[in-house]
Amino acid sequence: MIDTAYRATLSQLTAGLSPASLMQHYMDWALHMATSPGKQGQLGALAVQNWTDFSRYLLRCGLKHDHSPCAEPDAHDRRFRDAGWQKQPFNAYQQAFLLTQKWWEAATTGVRGVSSADEKAVNFTARQILDAMSPANFIATNPEIMKKTWDAKGGNLIEGARNFQEDFQRALMKEKAPIPEAYRVGETVAVTPGKVVYRNHLIELIQYDPATDMVQPEPVLIVPAWIMKYYILDLSPENSMVKYLTDQGFTVFMISWRNPGAEDADLGMTEYRQMGPMAALDEVQRITGAARVHAVGYCLGGTLLSIAAASMARQGDDRLASMTLLAAQMDFSEAGELTLFINESEVSFLEDMMWKNGYLDAAQMAGAFQLLRSNDLIWSRLQHEYLLGERPESSDLMAWNADTTRMPYRMHSEYLRHLFLDNDFSTGRFEVEGHRLTPREIRTPIFAVGTETDHVAPWKSAYKTGELTRAEVTFVLTNGGHNAGVVSEPGHPHRHYRMGRAYANHHFIPAGDWAEAADHYEGSWWLAWVDWLKAHQTGEQIKPPAMGKAICDAPGTYVMMR
Repeated sequence: MIDTAYRATLSQLTAGLSPASLMQHYMDWALHMATSPGKQGQLGALAVQNWTDFSRYLLRCGLKHDHSPCAEPDAHDRRFRDAGWQKQPFNAYQQAFLLTQKWWEAATTGVRGVSSADEKAVNFTARQILDAMSPANFIATNPEIMKKTWDAKGGNLIEGARNFQEDFQRALMKEKAPIPEAYRVGETVAVTPGKVVYRNHLIELIQYDPATDMVQPEPVLIVPAWIMKYYILDLSPENSMVKYLTDQGFTVFMISWRNPGAEDADLGMTEYRQMGPMAALDEVQRITGAARVHAVGYCLGGTLLSIAAASMARQGDDRLASMTLLAAQMDFSEAGELTLFINESEVSFLEDMMWKNGYLDAAQMAGAFQLLRSNDLIWSRLQHEYLLGERPESSDLMAWNADTTRMPYRMHSEYLRHLFLDNDFSTGRFEVEGHRLTPREIRTPIFAVGTETDHVAPWKSAYKTGELTRAEVTFVLTNGGHNAGVVSEPGHPHRHYRMGRAYANHHFIPAGDWAEAADHYEGSWWLAWVDWLKAHQTGEQIKPPAMGKAICDAPGTYVMMR
């Protein structure tokens, strides 16, 4: 108990990152580096080369006859896009930083004897430290901030100080940022008409009003992630997936998860499966009388739905007509940088951190995701809000992103251990009701969606659905990230996607080969998905089924819990 309390307190200072875990990664790299004189020599030579290149660059710039850089920023790095970075002395700051970044990339990779996991973790940590030291983060070395300060006579810094004071005060008081008036749940977002027709301790089930005179014979049940509020799929009317489905003649049900508190600490994956998709499926069938249902799972909701589908298949339960997985994973062996620090040390540290409150706080969870895109989500925010004095214009997606949720102690611990750490489901070791499950149990047709720049569920990890199951898998790879790629309504500008089967001639197609061979389409993948859903319906269209007994109007009460 003393150790747990101590580590829970320590976690507040380390943002939930285990010092022991980080030290393990570092020591593996440092000890092997210390016994690699050849690698040290290569790094010394690279340092000399970088210094020589930098000196020549400064000389060329001084003579004003050649400004060819000796290092280029990454294509996705937006820090140095302002034209001011091409002028002296800011170009020198930029080049010095990029060359330093290049050296550390070489120093943290390719050290003989270092495990792949430790190498990736040390490389990731080095990038975070370097990103914090970027010249873009400081007034005197950022030309864009310098110009804004001059033009505004320092007004931007005064406004930035106000922004910092507001955010710092909220952090001290542990208050959430206010939701913008323009994006109030039930008023301007999550407004598709419907009723809450079922409620248990973990979910409210929303049935949406029909929008057409005739509907498809089999209903659609959506299982969102409990790590987020459900209305990511019912934002504004123009980009609501729910509204689009009802407009296309589908009977739609949505799970809205409870935002757990300390009293829910002992709820685990079993309770989330039984009281979530399984309870909802029973109720959907009771209300509609449909023999089969089309299930949709988003992110963690897709993982939970996959486990439920495998368990149902094991028991001979064929109520799922199809399954759609949106940025969801069954296999976590290649789950991206989010898994870099997930080991026994880190999981036990997180368990101790959750011990005090009984849940993982939303701010702690958000910090992990922000680190994955620190340039955009941490340092870019610092520059714009505190140095340029510019708050970003609000949008429905940003308002939803600020409307955070919590994760119960036991469920989050089981999720990290059995899925992230041990990868039990994909390897056939995940136990449900005394049976070990594997995705190979699943034979239900699957429509799986991955997004090109997903930092939470990398698309190649989502693509493994085709390899792990015995189902007919249609895979879609759309541009955008984990959220924006899914919220990809028809008419959204600059949208495109690739689509194709994961199998050809009874052989699984590797992800790279699939990406090259898949058909390219312009526009929203929603249209292709709706065609696929209709093709997997059984029977002719029917009159809309009666609504279930209403408990309250949508969006319900659980979504309002903060």
